Amino acid sequence: TFRTHCDTEVIVHAWEEWGADCVQRFRGMFAFALWDRNRRELFLARDRLGIKPLYYAVLPDATLLFASELKSLLLHPGLSREIDVCAVEEYFAFGYVPEPRTILEQAKKLSPGHTVVARIGEAGELREQRYWDVPFEPVAVGNERDLQLELIERLREAVRIRLIAEVPLGAFLSGGVDSSAVVAMMAQLNGDDPVNTCSIGFGEPRFNETQYADQVAARYHTRHHVEHVEADDFELLEALGGFYDEPYADSSAIPTYRVCELARKRVTVALSGDGGDENFAGYTRYRWHMNEEQVRRRVPASLRRVVFGIGGALYPKLDWAPKVLRAKSTLQSLGRDAMAAYLHSVSVTPDYLRRKLYSREFRQRLQGHDAMAVFRRHMANAPVDDALSMVQYLDMKTYLPGDILTKVDRASMAHSLEVRVPILDHLFVEWVSGLPPGLKLRGREGKYVFKKALEPYLSDDILYRQKMGFAVPIGSWFRGPRREQVRERLLGDSLAAGGYFDRGFLTRVVEQHQSGRSDHTGLIWSLLMFESFQRRVVEA
Repeated sequence: TFRTHCDTEVIVHAWEEWGADCVQRFRGMFAFALWDRNRRELFLARDRLGIKPLYYAVLPDATLLFASELKSLLLHPGLSREIDVCAVEEYFAFGYVPEPRTILEQAKKLSPGHTVVARIGEAGELREQRYWDVPFEPVAVGNERDLQLELIERLREAVRIRLIAEVPLGAFLSGGVDSSAVVAMMAQLNGDDPVNTCSIGFGEPRFNETQYADQVAARYHTRHHVEHVEADDFELLEALGGFYDEPYADSSAIPTYRVCELARKRVTVALSGDGGDENFAGYTRYRWHMNEEQVRRRVPASLRRVVFGIGGALYPKLDWAPKVLRAKSTLQSLGRDAMAAYLHSVSVTPDYLRRKLYSREFRQRLQGHDAMAVFRRHMANAPVDDALSMVQYLDMKTYLPGDILTKVDRASMAHSLEVRVPILDHLFVEWVSGLPPGLKLRGREGKYVFKKALEPYLSDDILYRQKMGFAVPIGSWFRGPRREQVRERLLGDSLAAGGYFDRGFLTRVVEQHQSGRSDHTGLIWSLLMFESFQRRVVEA
């Protein structure tokens, strides 16, 4: 018997009916804690893809803490602020701390698609269990045109159920394929009621997609709102550290924060296009990985390690040169096995730089741990047997929850904005995962079947232009308006605390970047965010 119209009450009755299996029947995003007084049992659950966060910690006295933010756990005096040294290594590789670790030794993130049952009175014993995984079970594929029509119907339904709201609702519109697809579906479903759409523009043309967002807005007659972010929006650095709790090194958090700020002026709920690249193999790195796989299949591993390993070591790092001449990273990748090469391609700080970055004492404290352990753990459970699906699966387990969804959740919650993610509807994800890899990446075209299905709804300018991403020109900030601030933060006492880094190497990184000899943008941003965390949390 329902007493309210609140979606939260559904969870209570579902628990009464099905116990821990209730999560199998939920659709959407959630992270919740449920206390069953009769069973003396606490149940924690997180949604399948990790759209919403859930942190927990078990203290030495068996006290169990849980919260949606790490900063809430930090309010408990019994929680140690000791940093997890393995998390530091993983952070500088990935640019975030992958699940289930947090930057703190005592605290954990509940992994996506997992639950925890804690029975009170059993010495703090926890049972963590996975209830869902991306299946990658093959889907029967007949006529390609019929498949495209089915894709659109499935996408439209995933969007439709996310339009249920009692508050003003809109969408992010970057002008890329994914957000444009969501807006196209919303416009059809809304009838005569225009969709509210929001875009952020940049002063630098290479980062600015507003003309494409304008094109989609005009086609679907949306109420479109655009604001421009200043080229130097660096003052957000300190605020970002507070929102993300842990060190977090994706600089696109800056425009994401701004677009959430803009959206909240007009709506309370916004739909986003996140998840399209992971679902349909849209990242350029997938194409590069598959090209490298062809070489690996043809050249024996022993020969590759010698030829490409030496070539990668000797080839100069030409950050300033045209892309065609920047072969160092490619040579290094070809000298590795497939998964080590993929980690190299996604790392914000490659392993050869991390070895130089860390002090001798910190390398000893790591005891041989390296970030590849994260991939190995997921590969052991991966339900895939082809190269493309494997890297998609790894991204869905690491990059998607750890970077993409974390970025949007924290930025939106900072403005009390709810963001819904229809492309990550789990029924849609399950179906798409089973499509043949050749329908996702065909030749040079990522998202092949997705784009073909969307041709009646979006122009070729939107579907087939070069991917731009959601970036800001922070590299030039570090050489220009924030030059002295970078030197102060990276070469000061705060970053030196803890003994993690080689101070001589830090000096070289700053000087090489600011002189223009090398581009260390990613590493410098990662260090700045780590320094901010140390000052706010560890030293506080």
